[in-house]
Amino acid sequence: MELYYLGNSRLEEQRAEMIRLEEAGVCLFCPGHRPQDQVPLLRTDHWSVMPNRYPYQGTRVHLMLVPDEHVTDMADLSGEAQADFWPTLRWTRDRHGLTHYGIGVRNGESRFTGGTIKHLHVHVLTGDVDDPEHTPVRMKFSSRPRED
Repeated sequence: MELYYLGNSRLEEQRAEMIRLEEAGVCLFCPGHRPQDQVPLLRTDHWSVMPNRYPYQGTRVHLMLVPDEHVTDMADLSGEAQADFWPTLRWTRDRHGLTHYGIGVRNGESRFTGGTIKHLHVHVLTGDVDDPEHTPVRMKFSSRPRED
């Protein structure tokens, strides 16, 4: 089973970790497999909120809401997990005092969506607008499949 799509990796460290986890058959986002140094900021019955270990350039905040269920499409989540999403997002917004932010989620096959991990996760992003060298945050939502 392919758990990662290496063709969309952004950093060599990220790619190496994905290769290691793929060879071990471990999904980084499934409960019980998350790195010990990545303690969730919040755990609900269906979701974890955690910092992105590889934040996008230009972000001040880059968090991920990760469901316990291993799905690749938000529409495939159980009704309970779908209902728990909005309170989890609200907690994230309030806990971090976000007055502006974007959410991004890729659904479906990673080789077409720009994603790397074949486990649904929702990005919560805020650009670092106070940085004098500020550049807009970019999140890739498509990719052309390639062979590695």
